[in-house]
Amino acid sequence: MSRIVYVNGEYLPEAEAKISVFDRGFLMADAVYEVTSVIDGKILAFDGHAERLERSMSELDMKAPCTIDELEAIHREMVARNNLSEGLIYLQVTRGIADRDFVYPDVEPSLVLFTQSKNVVDSPMAKTGMKVISIPDIRWGRRDIKTVQLLAPSMGKMAAKAAGCDDAWLVEDGFVTEGTSNNAYIVTQDGTIVTRNLGHEILSGITRAAVLRYAAEAQIKIEERPFTIEEAQSAKEAFVTSASTFVWPVVEIDGKTIGDGKAGEIARRLREIYLEESLKTAI
Repeated sequence: MSRIVYVNGEYLPEAEAKISVFDRGFLMADAVYEVTSVIDGKILAFDGHAERLERSMSELDMKAPCTIDELEAIHREMVARNNLSEGLIYLQVTRGIADRDFVYPDVEPSLVLFTQSKNVVDSPMAKTGMKVISIPDIRWGRRDIKTVQLLAPSMGKMAAKAAGCDDAWLVEDGFVTEGTSNNAYIVTQDGTIVTRNLGHEILSGITRAAVLRYAAEAQIKIEERPFTIEEAQSAKEAFVTSASTFVWPVVEIDGKTIGDGKAGEIARRLREIYLEESLKTAI
């Protein structure tokens, strides 16, 4: 069965979904995006993703293609039309269609959404844990804006794959920023969660905010600060968070086993709490 894709006001079979070659998302990577998870036909954390989308567009002086209420309605319609029980909804807003020029054109934005059916709850990686390598962070300086400039993270994923691993942690000035598509954490020997503080260097993860809130409510100590690969390798456990993975343990970094090489207790606990609490507010 062909997926139904949303393109600028129309719901189309994926084979008929087209966008102009002059769209700036294609020409200049002049676009932002969000990904939301769907479980049991319900959309998780929509409000958080919508708010971050608004911020990303604002930071780039990009017009909004519709209101947040309209965007929610489109998400619901995409779930219904694709009979999506479990998986992801990808949303992309581009500045719009104009002849190629570095100067921002005054045009109407483009909006595209599509779904991906995927097992996000019972993912094997949540049980076995990830193996990661460290690589230099070569991305641009405004990683807090969720743009479609994803070539550097893709290169990182491929470097990890070539090394027989699952992902890469990015390092800048000697400290870990984040994973290629996730926020990174370690748990010190005394049980403290350490993760990079917010700034232009990392994305303000929606899942990150929720997981840190749940950790605080569980009386787990949290430190938001930079950490090194060496500190991570000597940690009790490590993990990542993102909208599509929720919480995944990390069991190896640059060939060094973390803890006992199994999914850590805190990572497992936070994943369970996140899924339970997020489903309560899913729409």
